[in-house]
Amino acid sequence: MERYKEEFIEFMVDSDVLKFGDFVTKSGRKTPFFVNTGFYRTGTQLRKLGGYYAKAIYDKFGLDFDVLFGPAYKGIPLSVAASMAISEQYGKDIKYCSNRKEIKDHGDKGILLGSPLAAGERVLLIEDVTTAGTSIGETLPIIRAQGDVQVCGLVVSVDRMERGSGDKSALAEISETYGFPTAAIVTMEEVVEHLHNRPYNGKVYIDDALKGAIDTYYEQYGV
Repeated sequence: MERYKEEFIEFMVDSDVLKFGDFVTKSGRKTPFFVNTGFYRTGTQLRKLGGYYAKAIYDKFGLDFDVLFGPAYKGIPLSVAASMAISEQYGKDIKYCSNRKEIKDHGDKGILLGSPLAAGERVLLIEDVTTAGTSIGETLPIIRAQGDVQVCGLVVSVDRMERGSGDKSALAEISETYGFPTAAIVTMEEVVEHLHNRPYNGKVYIDDALKGAIDTYYEQYGV
């Protein structure tokens, strides 16, 4: 596993974004782990987060795109942080764009924040954690209504590696449904690989008992 992925896993633990215990997802699944990106709350955290996204984007998609689009609301700071990091780390000036939940009828009117989308531009989507692809289904019509643009992919922070609405993972379903590639900074398989029986800051976050609970969860919901 690349070192930046290991660092990102440890960063999620340090930021209380990645937690282990007993949780219930929005879909009602009881899960022994939970990823809550709402706990990225400081400028330092966002700067680091943007850097990890930038590295994953560069590795998975390169820099042959024009706009980084973050769906409202959590995608807004992600698009800003990652576009800044791409500029700093790779010297490529990528535009950022997001949507509003409601169309603004005064001042800077319209449904978009940041850069407008122009015909012929290649757009990369950025999100936190996708479990059902709902926001993508809501976002794509907004993007495509702006003109003849090409959505070239989606990047998220963590691939939970569990079924979406069918037998495939949510990311695989999105790729199959909409026809563009998807990627994640890390997968839950990599998280388990890095933390299982390996002390971090003097603590073992995934011991054999928790590893067993995770394995049982994936027997039921995994892909």
